[in-house]
Amino acid sequence: MMRLRRKEDTGPVHRITGARQSLADDVRGRQRRYIISMGIRSVSVVLTVLLWNVSPLLAWITLALGVVLPYVAVVIANAGRENPPSIPSTFLAGDRRPALPPADSGGLPRHTAGPH
Repeated sequence: MMRLRRKEDTGPVHRITGARQSLADDVRGRQRRYIISMGIRSVSVVLTVLLWNVSPLLAWITLALGVVLPYVAVVIANAGRENPPSIPSTFLAGDRRPALPPADSGGLPRHTAGPH
């Protein structure tokens, strides 16, 4: 049976919206961007060959794209895991209450140790 938690039972609440992406996800994303850039470069090199006798101006443009894209792809792929300028707080601000309320004696006299 599931236990219902009261509001005063909860400890500090951690926010995960400011958490960084895992290293594996970051590497996978950078690899994906690199592969896409190299795919575009390959298409531009093929277009250069196909357009060389048809439209020399477009052939030169695709050739320039094919020459510049490897540099851009490497720079983009290596850009990652920098520290963000400001990391949000990991704790939500809220009212601070003690874990246990102060003991209430209920008007009874305090018991002292030892014989009377």
